[in-house]
Amino acid sequence: QVQLVESGGGLVQAGGSLRLSCAASGRTFSTYTMGWFRQAPGKEREFVAAISWSGGSTYYADSVKGRFTISRDNAKITVYLQMNSLKPEDSAVYYCNAGKGSPNDYRYLEVWGQGTLVTVSS
Repeated sequence: QVQLVESGGGLVQAGGSLRLSCAASGRTFSTYTMGWFRQAPGKEREFVAAISWSGGSTYYADSVKGRFTISRDNAKITVYLQMNSLKPEDSAVYYCNAGKGSPNDYRYLEVWGQGTLVTVSS
C-alpha cells in the first residue's frame, strides 16, 4: 500500500504559478498511475490530471489543459503538478491519488493524501 503526502500549496495572485509535490512511500509506487484531483468549497472532488507509471502518457481535464503539467520521478517516488496562469477558479484543496488504468481512463483507488490548499486571489 502506498502512502501519499502533498505539499506546495499556498496563496498566489491570478496569473501566477505554483508547483505541487506528492511524496509517496511504498515499494509499489512505480506501478501506479498517479493522479491529481481538487475540491473547492461546496463542490465535489474533480479530476485534474493523471500520468502513467512510466511518465510517458498524461491526461488533463479541459479546464487545466495547457496551463498545468503533471510529471513524476519514480526514483524520488514523487509526482508533481506544475500550475501556471492560475485563475481564481483554480482555488481548491488539491489531492494526490494512486490509481489504475491509462491516464485517459483513470480509475482512482482509495489512496489519498491529506491535501494541500491552493488559493488564487484576483
